[in-house]
Amino acid sequence: MLSAAIASAKTYDLASPDGKVKVCIEAGAELAYTVSFDGEQILAPSRIALDFKDKELAPSVRKVTRRSIDQLHHAVVPVKAREVRENCNELRLDFRGGWAVVFRAYDDGVAYRFETSFKDAEVYVADETADYVFAEDNDVYWANEKSPEFITHCEAFFKEMKLSEIVKEQYAYLPVSMKTPKGTRLVITEADMFDYPNLFLFGGQGQTLVSEYPQVLLDYDMRTDRDVTVTEKADYIARTKGTRTYPWRIMTLGDDRSLLENNLSWLLSSKEYSDDLDWLRPGKISWEWWAMLNVYGVDFKAGVNTDTYKYYVDFAADYGLEYILMDEGWSASTLNVVEPNPELDLAEIISYADSKGVGVVLWTLWTPMMKDMENILDTYRDWGVKGIKIDFMQMNDQNMVNFYEDVARECFERHLLVDYHGAFKPAGLQRKYPNAMTYEGVYGMEHDKCSYDISPEHDLVLPFTRMVAGPMDYTPGATINASKTDFRERWEHPMSQGTRAHQAAIFVAFESPLMMMCDSPSNYRRNEEYARFLASIPTVWDETVALDAKAGDYLLIARRNGDTWYVAGLNDWNGRKLEVTLDFLGEGEYDAQIFMDGVNADSWGEDYKLEKTVVSKGDVLPVRMADGGGWVAILKPVK
Repeated sequence: MLSAAIASAKTYDLASPDGKVKVCIEAGAELAYTVSFDGEQILAPSRIALDFKDKELAPSVRKVTRRSIDQLHHAVVPVKAREVRENCNELRLDFRGGWAVVFRAYDDGVAYRFETSFKDAEVYVADETADYVFAEDNDVYWANEKSPEFITHCEAFFKEMKLSEIVKEQYAYLPVSMKTPKGTRLVITEADMFDYPNLFLFGGQGQTLVSEYPQVLLDYDMRTDRDVTVTEKADYIARTKGTRTYPWRIMTLGDDRSLLENNLSWLLSSKEYSDDLDWLRPGKISWEWWAMLNVYGVDFKAGVNTDTYKYYVDFAADYGLEYILMDEGWSASTLNVVEPNPELDLAEIISYADSKGVGVVLWTLWTPMMKDMENILDTYRDWGVKGIKIDFMQMNDQNMVNFYEDVARECFERHLLVDYHGAFKPAGLQRKYPNAMTYEGVYGMEHDKCSYDISPEHDLVLPFTRMVAGPMDYTPGATINASKTDFRERWEHPMSQGTRAHQAAIFVAFESPLMMMCDSPSNYRRNEEYARFLASIPTVWDETVALDAKAGDYLLIARRNGDTWYVAGLNDWNGRKLEVTLDFLGEGEYDAQIFMDGVNADSWGEDYKLEKTVVSKGDVLPVRMADGGGWVAILKPVK
């Protein structure tokens, strides 16, 4: 049916500024498009459509508009770069009946979205079609989700497989990353997702992926304080305004190295909600849950009490961390989050932290926030809290997407930052509301406590999958670092897989403007040099230069903050030797601190060496990484 429709369709061609990305849009009885990159066919004709209840869209094109865009955008909370160039060619097709589709071709990807300008104040979106008919049987990192209600924390252990091996029963959330037989790396994700559900992809059709969306959840029963059983769904995916733009459907294009610099998900999101931005404060945050509040060498009993949290405040102040997190347990109950646990003096903790220049961030469940958001957030603001970590949302429908925005907006109005946990990916909120500092939606280091999955190989998959969407709260910083044979699951005294230098490299390689240091302050104080090295690494970046990468195996990346460069190498379980050519440096000499695997790191994960030297532009530094290893250099201009 699609081939017959295309035969009579009118075609419109679009190319990127460098000419390597080519899109052909076919508008007839149905709307489809093809994509090629650097002479390689990526997508065969792939159908797209927007379907409404009680409204049929006319397929007749009434106007064609083309334009070129070349402009600089300023990132308020810069995850990859402070100044981001947007350079693309755009094609807009306006159809009779008040709807349009807009395509953009960038040098590093393709994006399209629908727009409507109906006279109706409100419309019901029954479905949206986003087919991906790939020209080859690509290798894909697949999330293997199973919930028929799209209830998921989006914490996948990505399995690499062929498109043809995907079964219908196991779908994937975005981003979906894949590699063609010729080596092109492409990632499908979305941006500017507001008042609309998340897109999921299903296989089971050879080399084709098709879209599905959660229908609006009308009712559910609370199974626990945080988990739901869906009892009623609508027969539509969105009830929304008749005049609006819809989410951008993005496909990045390039190779593994260039993907680390790709910023399309940020570029294609709405600009800042407000110019009241001076209060925003990215930074590091301590976390007590990973180490289960286990502190030692103190004269008080560790636990959920005032003395323990003051100990965390002292650690944050001594090491220059901006925040401490008070995770689940600080409140009277998980559902009563406006009264503190009687075992601690919350007002005293907040006052003490404030006197030391440290902010307090509070954990909260989504359920009480859904019922009483403004009162809870007013209370936190009045207490002097600096932000929230909101947890266990799990749902992905339009209502939950709107809830995320409500949280971001109401927190912004009260000068509170937000960390979304038990959450779906970033998809535009982090630009529109830059207080939305980070998201989980990742199979992160908290699972080292109960799983062998969080390995160096897993770490080398995430930058090419989940992190393409935006900030990623992976919670690194372990002080107990184990080789492959030494690692054990331990709930109370957890360890990480890979070397200590691998942990240090994550702080440069992974992106999160609010970066956790997960381990116990007592452990950090026993490992002073390591802890201060981690604490000295910024969480926002003026410039990112990807040097080399192979998904699942290794990466080399350089990032600049001010006039200082931070270079990281990250490795899987196979030791390797690489080189970094410092041609990205400015003129003059730089003092270099190099945190590297020790000579025995293969067998003793905590073995490292901190070396100091002087380097200049064009110098070549050897990068030797152990099995599960890492490498970090901090390069500061000699004053």
